[in-house]
Amino acid sequence: MAGPIWTPSPERIRASRLMRFMSEVGHSDYAGLHRWSVDRPEEFWSALWDFCGVVAQREPDRVVEAFDRMPGARWFPGAELNFAENLLRFDDDRPALVAWNEQGRGRSLTYRQLRLEVGALAGAMEREGIQPGDRVAGFVANVPEAVTAMLAATSLGAVWSSCSPDFGAKGAIDRLGQIHPRILFASGGYVYGGKRYECSERLATICRSIDSIERVVVIHSASEPDLRGLRSARLYDEYLGKPKVPSFKPLPFGHPAYILYTSGTTGPPKCIVHSAGGTLLQHLKELALHSDLQRQDCIFFFTSCGWMMWNWLVSGLALGSTVILYDGSPFCPHPGSLFDLVDRQRISIFGVGAKLISAVEKSGLEPGRSHSLASLRTILSTGSPLSPDSFDFVYGKIKPDVHLASISGGTDIVSCFALGNPTGPVHRGELQVPGLGMRVDVFGDDGKPLPVGATGELVCTQPFPAMPLGFWNDSDGRKYREAYFERFPGVWHHGDLCERRPSGGFRIWGRSDAVLNPGGVRIGTAEIYNAVEAMPEIAEAVAVGFQRGGDEQVVLLVMLTNDGVLDERLVADIKQTVRRRASPRHVPAEVVQVDDIPRTRSGKVAELAVKRALAGRPVTNTMALANPDALDAYKRVRDELLAR
Repeated sequence: MAGPIWTPSPERIRASRLMRFMSEVGHSDYAGLHRWSVDRPEEFWSALWDFCGVVAQREPDRVVEAFDRMPGARWFPGAELNFAENLLRFDDDRPALVAWNEQGRGRSLTYRQLRLEVGALAGAMEREGIQPGDRVAGFVANVPEAVTAMLAATSLGAVWSSCSPDFGAKGAIDRLGQIHPRILFASGGYVYGGKRYECSERLATICRSIDSIERVVVIHSASEPDLRGLRSARLYDEYLGKPKVPSFKPLPFGHPAYILYTSGTTGPPKCIVHSAGGTLLQHLKELALHSDLQRQDCIFFFTSCGWMMWNWLVSGLALGSTVILYDGSPFCPHPGSLFDLVDRQRISIFGVGAKLISAVEKSGLEPGRSHSLASLRTILSTGSPLSPDSFDFVYGKIKPDVHLASISGGTDIVSCFALGNPTGPVHRGELQVPGLGMRVDVFGDDGKPLPVGATGELVCTQPFPAMPLGFWNDSDGRKYREAYFERFPGVWHHGDLCERRPSGGFRIWGRSDAVLNPGGVRIGTAEIYNAVEAMPEIAEAVAVGFQRGGDEQVVLLVMLTNDGVLDERLVADIKQTVRRRASPRHVPAEVVQVDDIPRTRSGKVAELAVKRALAGRPVTNTMALANPDALDAYKRVRDELLAR
């Protein structure tokens, strides 16, 4: 095993929250702490509750019931708490939310101001008759009003669900229409890439299609929004009313707080219901212990309100940190815009998708030379596997003493299975550690654990608090069990192709339902991407299996940089690079140039949508894609492949 690419200093280790927690519970290293956390889960989760200072109106009777059932375990029975109260426990003049967009700094709120605005908004909702369990939805940009609406809703025990305003009307209806919200908070418009987009027409369509919406609250944008055709519409500032100290409805630990959605590229999106207590406790653990978020820190993640990382980011309020919101293109007005933000706002924890790091590298920017980055302590990466070359770029061209934490989990658990360890070394191309309290393993097809270095299915073999309550409109739990527990009964099967490493960390090789199988040999797509996306000629790529002649062949579709053209020389270079950096079995049978590659709205390459298109099968929910028009050219690609 190669040595680490980064090791934390003794001073940094001593100053970390994780080291303080280890000291309190009597462990001196992460491996021992993790063993204890999964061998003695009642002790671990109870210690975490106390360490993070969970605010509860009623303490739990015990930590967990029916721990031997998966699904079916009940966490902290008897406890009563409120999700919003835990995020609003601070009441001072420290900045809580600071909003930025492509034009610069926008609105900001201190913790005291945030509490008073949430109280005012909750009062307005209460007058509308909002009760625990009612749904309040957002069709919102990543602005402070989205956070205040979520906090006001959950302070009353309502369930919050949101999607980004770049969704088409059908995409929003496919999601929000399933859960029947009573109030819809909506952005009147937004700016992306220097261009303004109005939302009024889409909002009118959404309101006509979702009968349950009783009130639309429109958030001001750069221009006056058109409220015609919107049911009982009010502007946010008018709806808000006078500042008010919030009150918080005490509710069971397992009361629902969020509904999130699967990407839905191969069918209608599933509505995943997450508990207030489970989400809170898991986020506190990941932010405080795995990310070392402290009160004095500013935390940022490039996300929209339609991605689970928004929910994760906002939980940073529970630790009293300053949460930085950004709405717009990460490359507007130039590729270094987000690094400008790091310096201007003195961001210490900076989160982005793996593809964005690759795009910064392709742009030629060297942030470590062009920016100070003095405040930057941690870089978080998720959304897709972070390639080994991107690790090299971060440490060579961004900052050599930064903690780079590649993290992986999903909307399914609104959190992570594997993530960072601020007290341990970082190895090139690896996720550092399994999450505390998460008994993560790698299974073969026979349902048995695989040895270190073998590739198999990422699983979790015992319950954890952030498991979903279930799917919406799945009263008997059948769809929920089929989604996660059918492959390996009694074990959470996540659907990622994974490898445990000698370091104790992991490598993720992509989604197992998109695994390639040429000649009967299973390989992960990430291995191909790591090879070709290091080439300066390749902007982005997607690899899929294509059935031809009774076998599955690997087809690699590539977008080229600088209006390049795919010729025989470049095809040969691509194949040779894949052979050298991965293996002969990874070499694609065909390489095809495309102008665009379909992506989900959180920036992930939509491999299954491409595979279905090349197989001549319909992609049933193109509204889940950020760029559905990209699929139009894939019929031509299919015809060309069949003709070869």
